[in-house]
Formats: sequence, structure tokens, C-alpha cells
Amino acid sequence: MKRLLLLSAAFLAAPAAAQSVAITNAKLVIGDGSAPIEGGTVIVRDGRVVAAGRSVAVPAGTATVDAGGRWVTPGIVAGFTRMGIVESDGVEETNDTAARGSPFHAAIDVAPAVNPATSSIPLNRAEGITRAIVAPDTDGSIFAGLGAVIDLGTDRSPITKPRAFQFMEYGGGGSRRGNSRPAMVAMFRNALAQVKDYVRAPAAYSDQGKDALLTRADAAALVPVASGAMPLLVHVERASDMLALIDLKRDYPALKLVFVGAAEGWLVANQIAAARIPVIASALTDLPASFDQLGATQSNVGRLKAAGVLVGIGTINDDEARQARLEKQYAGNLVALTKVPGATGLDWNAAFAAISSAPAEAIGMGDEIGSLRAGRRGDVVIWDGDPLELGSAVAAVYIDGVKQPLRTRQDALRERYRVPQEGTLPKAYER
Repeated sequence: MKRLLLLSAAFLAAPAAAQSVAITNAKLVIGDGSAPIEGGTVIVRDGRVVAAGRSVAVPAGTATVDAGGRWVTPGIVAGFTRMGIVESDGVEETNDTAARGSPFHAAIDVAPAVNPATSSIPLNRAEGITRAIVAPDTDGSIFAGLGAVIDLGTDRSPITKPRAFQFMEYGGGGSRRGNSRPAMVAMFRNALAQVKDYVRAPAAYSDQGKDALLTRADAAALVPVASGAMPLLVHVERASDMLALIDLKRDYPALKLVFVGAAEGWLVANQIAAARIPVIASALTDLPASFDQLGATQSNVGRLKAAGVLVGIGTINDDEARQARLEKQYAGNLVALTKVPGATGLDWNAAFAAISSAPAEAIGMGDEIGSLRAGRRGDVVIWDGDPLELGSAVAAVYIDGVKQPLRTRQDALRERYRVPQEGTLPKAYER
């Protein structure tokens, strides 16, 4: 355990100052769904993108990196994760995904639990992930709490935006917490009614502690959700459940719903599009893993996009604490799907947007992260090949304009044990 802690600490550093850098001669991807720009340039100053495109003039005195015609993209935004709040699922003291036995639910704020020394952070950074949407898990309520957006930089200040959204389970996920679907609807409506009571007279709001359906802190946490100031991410897989939530939105039009998972979303894609609800989908869910996913198909994302839905890629229930790096593979598979007769995938431009600007826009942060449009944070990745191809690797990563190390704990362990020396291995390994 001591060696593990030392290795983890080695990948953290004091915060570095944002750099001014121009990356030139790039096959430049803006990340907004537009086509790559040959011979493009992106300029980052004071941690922000100031210009990106063709024929962009580099200011005098700016450090310049020649990309040599390689792909240059915005950093990948991991659409749904629990990165940084769990190290080992089976070790309780390292797992802060859910507050078991707590009287609080909606009020739980995941931000203080994010540990920048978690081993999954450098691993995913080295694969081009620069930001992650991090959500708590539910326990005893349909409301899980307040999620955050983090960066994967090497400093000890990982929080980009705390309290960025509220997370909720609906359908089969919510029923596992002891709630039938009718009970979940009643609980949701009752919660919003109690929020109104709280807003009307906060000091008079009755807080019954662990016996309350909604504590004072929970009611306060749901105020921005009820007013539409905060997105409500809802894990929902079944088509009929999505329609039920769309009906709820008609009664509460201020709600900014975002569907997460949405395996059967393609069956009600037109209704989702008409309700203007973004989706953070599980890209390759194509098996009936549960009764909520009987209509699952790999064409789900493509069909949602074709219907006009804003759709990004996430990894809920897909080792989401560690393997956000698979999103680029999933996006590449959606491109390949366009070549399969009868299937619906995404073209390359839309597929990359699904792991960059789309999840950022879904949670209302498209003006901050997810693309190389002017004013966005300076998250830039240089690749040695097509980023959606399995054989491609990251050549350089910048977060907020700061170049990041790509070395991981896995690299350190490989080097340590590649050529074992006398006394290097534990006694158990000696013959």
C-alpha cells in the first residue's frame, strides 16, 4: 500500500501557470461537428483558446509547436463517469460514490470527495481525456446528489465546476432503491412541491431529519433544479420511462432534463427531440442486459442524432470510474457502423463531437469546454494518428494551456519489473 501511495503521489504536481502556445501545421479538429482543417493553427493564451482555424496569424513571441500535419483536437470530455471518487470498488474507504445510510440525498455534493491522486486520472489523461462529468450514485432515494465537472490536470485543484448538475435514477435503477415507477413519479412531484414550500418560507420549512422525504438541505439543493438554473441528469433506459419524464417536463417546463444511458431512446427519438432533451448515451449497448433495455441497439446514437437530438457519449454502468478512455473507441465504432448495411452510425465529425462538444453542451458548459472555439478553455490534444482509431496514441496534452505529463503508474510498473534486479521482487516471486 505504501508503494501504491508513493506511485500515485508521483503523478501530482504543484499548479503550473497557464502558457501561451501556438500549435501550427495541424490537421485541426474544432470539435463542434465541423470537418477537420488541413494546415490549421490553434492559439492558446492565458489558458484560453483565442483563435483556431486556417491562416491564423501567430503573435510575435508566442511559443510555437509544429504538429507536423498530425491530428490536433480539443480534449475529450468524458460524458458520464465516477472518476476520482472511487479507487477500488470493494474497499469502502476509497469508494465515495454513494452515501449509504445518510439522511441526505439531493444535497450530497460530490466535489469534496474528488481525489486528484486517483490512479484512473493520469491513465485517462494519457489517452486524451481532459475533462470529466462526475456523478454520485443513489442510495435510498431517486436523488443521488450534486455532480461536478473536473479537469484531469496534475495539480491538486481538479474541480472545474462544483454543483454542476443534480443526478437522479428513474425506471429500473430507481426501483432497485425500493420505489415502483408510480412511487417515483409521486416522490418527484412531492419533492418539487416541497421545494416550493421551502422557497416560500425557508425559515419555516420543517426538517424531520432522517424521517423526512426531503430534508432542508435537500430542498435547498433542488431549488436550482426546479427553477431551471441547474440541469437534472436522469438515468433512464426504457422508452416508456422517457415518455413519462417528457410528460413530467410538460407539467414543469422549467426543468432542464438530460437523459443518461437511454438504451431505448431511438424508439422515442422524435419525442425526445421535440422536448429538446439532450442525451448522454451508452454508445455500444446492444444487448437486453435488463428489462429496461430490451430494445437496445448499436444504432441508438445514430438514430437519435438523425432525429435531431443532441447526443453525446457516456459510460454509465461501464466501469465508469476508470474506463472513460474507451469513449474514443466507441466513437470510432459508431463511424464504422455507417458501413454496416441496415445500421445507423455517425460520420467522423459527429462522432468526435459526441465525445467533446456534445456532452459539454448537454450540461450547459459548451461555452467553456469541449471545443477549440475562441474563449473556450485551452484543452488541446496532439495525436500521432486518427484519434478514433485504436492504433493511435496521444503525443501531447494541454489542459488550460498547461502541457501535461503522459507518464502513468502502469508505465512506472512496467519499467520497474521489465528487467527485475536482485532484491526487486518480493520473496514470493523467487524460485
